[in-house]
Amino acid sequence: MKRILTFTLILLGSLLVTVPAFSQNTKKSKKELLKENEQLRKTIDSLLNLLGEEIEVSDTTTVGDTINPGTNGFLNPEFYETTPGENQDTLLTLWYLQRQAAMAKTIGEDTPDIENANYKSDIPDEVYIENIKKMNSYIPVPYNSIVRNFIILYTEKMPKRASNILGLSTYYLPIFENIFDSYGLPKELSAMAIIESALNPFAVSRANAKGMWQFIYSAARQYDLNIDSYVDERFDPEKSCDAAARYLRDAYQIFGDWALAISSYNCGSGNVNKAIRRAGSKEFWDIYPYLPKETRGYVPSFIGALYLLKYYKNYNIVPEKVGMPPHVDTFMIHKNLHFEQISEVVGIPLDEIRQLNPQYLHDIIPGTSQGMILRLPYNYTVPFVDNEKTIYSYKDSIYFNPIVYNKYKEAQSDSRIIYHKVRKGQTLTSIAKRYGVTTAQLKKWNRLGKNSVKPGETLAIYRKESSASQSTTKSSGGGSKTPATGGNYGTYTVKAGDTLYGIAKKHNMSLNDLLKINGLTTKSKIHAGKKLKVKK
Repeated sequence: MKRILTFTLILLGSLLVTVPAFSQNTKKSKKELLKENEQLRKTIDSLLNLLGEEIEVSDTTTVGDTINPGTNGFLNPEFYETTPGENQDTLLTLWYLQRQAAMAKTIGEDTPDIENANYKSDIPDEVYIENIKKMNSYIPVPYNSIVRNFIILYTEKMPKRASNILGLSTYYLPIFENIFDSYGLPKELSAMAIIESALNPFAVSRANAKGMWQFIYSAARQYDLNIDSYVDERFDPEKSCDAAARYLRDAYQIFGDWALAISSYNCGSGNVNKAIRRAGSKEFWDIYPYLPKETRGYVPSFIGALYLLKYYKNYNIVPEKVGMPPHVDTFMIHKNLHFEQISEVVGIPLDEIRQLNPQYLHDIIPGTSQGMILRLPYNYTVPFVDNEKTIYSYKDSIYFNPIVYNKYKEAQSDSRIIYHKVRKGQTLTSIAKRYGVTTAQLKKWNRLGKNSVKPGETLAIYRKESSASQSTTKSSGGGSKTPATGGNYGTYTVKAGDTLYGIAKKHNMSLNDLLKINGLTTKSKIHAGKKLKVKK
């Protein structure tokens, strides 16, 4: 059987090569020929699956297939357009923006083409190779000309930027390392935050990915990050790191290789799987030419960051003093609280509160029964505890009067959220008309600083609930989701083309949870008609 399939693959492969030549003797359009080529590729991929491909991930890449769609914040500071909330003119956000601007002057406004660069250094390859060996990284760290370019870039081409990053790393990376360690994952993964955002918790990309770990909306919701009118946990470095750790754990279960899992964080598992199929290999440097261009430099950049963190002293780089507190205490807030109430009563600068609590969009902590987190420098702990009652009552009639307070609550109250993926040719005005809202509302709900949107962006739209909308939660056929007899689980009937990863994502589950409740492993095969237990 395998011989027959292999022969078929060779035959189909030759057809892929000969189709363009065949076009010289036919009247078929280019569009028709491209469509035929795509159909043949799909046939080859299907046959590869029959031959025993072990990786079961979708070959279709969607916005939700990745955390951060193809960006590298460290290498391209102009990638960030805005900062969250209403306080964009604070000293804190200006501090970040000034450093991004300084970096742009250092390496250019666009991401440098390091892949084809030939950076010179007085350090011989033997030294780099020996230093990499001494790193004892749990994640394999290879060495080649591309990796060498990134190491030189990080250690020799941008000393001021490196100093800034190292200063922030002394505060943030121990926190991240503890989170990854709690999941049994390599601590080195913490360095990905350097690649994603240059450790800027206020980062917002042109693709509307937000926070230090650069989550787009759909991925953030999939990994249980809270987003509403007051709070966006994508900006919380600790909670977003926890979500990133769970994503990377799932990705590693799929690919069994850290370089591939890290790449999927940037471009999605679908694109990584395509590269694997086209290369005929699961080795990162074999699939490297087949990855999207913006992703190819992601792993080498990660290696460059690890090298900088380990050997910056060899280059006389001194970590910048960034003014982060050496210790932080955490409080659970159960009543509405404004940052200015804390600042004026306790005496803590407002920017320090914002720096440690970037997830609160309007300087308001909305009190809940389960409690919301407030982080304060340890030296303000005693004054906060001693004056807690005074803090809550201080000017509360001003900060929480119906006009001021409810202007933020308006979008959430009695509303449901619709997600719209922007298509080519659409504008904010046309999208607003379609949903019966204003462009000002769209900009407010999505923290947009400009009037333009780009294809592929996902917009959140708040609509008033109605009995009609509430009735649409039932399944309308198609053989997918059916109610279970009880509990929190339903059943899902597998359809042709489904994958375990895609099913888990569709039902807001981690791959690990889906496998566990169904008694499966990452190598389990599924077929159309099979019933799986899923979250309701």
